[in-house]
Amino acid sequence: MTTTGISLMDHVRAAGFPYLSDIVHVFVGGSELHGAKLDGTDDHDIYGVFVEPPEIALGLDACEHFVWSTSGNEQRNTADDVDITLYSLRKWAKLAAKGNPTCLHFMFAENQSPHTLHKYVWSNLTHAKESFLAKSHISQFIGFVDAQLGRLTGERGKGKKGQRPELETRFGYDTKAGMHSIRLLYEAIELMRIGSMTFPRPEKELLISIRQGAWSLDKLIAEANLLIHEAKKASEESKLPDEVDRKCVSEIVTEAYCEAWGWDYRKPKR
Repeated sequence: MTTTGISLMDHVRAAGFPYLSDIVHVFVGGSELHGAKLDGTDDHDIYGVFVEPPEIALGLDACEHFVWSTSGNEQRNTADDVDITLYSLRKWAKLAAKGNPTCLHFMFAENQSPHTLHKYVWSNLTHAKESFLAKSHISQFIGFVDAQLGRLTGERGKGKKGQRPELETRFGYDTKAGMHSIRLLYEAIELMRIGSMTFPRPEKELLISIRQGAWSLDKLIAEANLLIHEAKKASEESKLPDEVDRKCVSEIVTEAYCEAWGWDYRKPKR
């Protein structure tokens, strides 16, 4: 997969990421992942996971994440911009185990890493993805939506970089942010019911219509409240465990690191 004709790894290389050969998972996220991308409007979001070399993971100078953008911190992205967010395996696992929606996407997005050997590391890890899932994650999804709706209504401020005044002027509110609120709730319901998330989203046509102004803000909020209720019910009825077993996740992450490094951490100690 490419963005603007350039491979994902070329983008990462251009960003100056120092551990290219240690990337185990990379994919295009954002609206393109969800199937709600509009040509000429969306930037390119690249996400990934890397396994730091031992001297970084175990030494004094840790590297937990790498964030880079072709735009500045205060400037809104354009369709030509590229945002790159890479997490160390440990950092990603911590966030996923807490129920961070974006980090949970990683387990269900197609891996575009060109490193065949390291692909096996990620593949083996995602075979155990049920260990990262729990009913308690529903609070993270609903928390994100509540915050987003609060910004749409102005109750929680609107931030700086994320404002889309052209959408507010045209439709009365930031319809892209509204779309993502509805999208998150559909993801939450699916996750609670079947322990998975589908990409692109099955309801992508609905999401695009919301983004294009088909719903008023009042309708969006009313529908979001209904979906929040449905998501909570799905959580109560879910077959997922109540909480993530952190010890189990720690063992999975440790095995993944050792596999990438060629170590056998279960080897009997002398």
